Amino acid sequence: MAEFSLSDLEETIRERAHSGDPDSWTAKLFARGIDKAAQKLGEEAVETVIATVKGDKQAIVSESADLIYHWLVVLGLSGVPLSDVLRELEGRTGRSGIAEKASRPKG
Repeated sequence: MAEFSLSDLEETIRERAHSGDPDSWTAKLFARGIDKAAQKLGEEAVETVIATVKGDKQAIVSESADLIYHWLVVLGLSGVPLSDVLRELEGRTGRSGIAEKASRPKG
């Protein structure tokens, strides 16, 4: 099996976003806008936390997939490419997470 990447998923989301396909959850989310997509992202985050606290590994996998998908939809609706997020993460590599957080502007 070829390795599936977040970039592959981002491309699939981009292709389906404005397809008008009535059977596409992605097209429906894009049509409903950022508020609905952000709501779904929050719901999936909570469901991932609940699965984690319960220690249900299969649910963690499933909910994490939902979380990542909805996160990429929110990025797409916001006009933020995944590469920008990855570049930000790369820039933080090599620094202490505590030091990086302390260096962020307050407020």
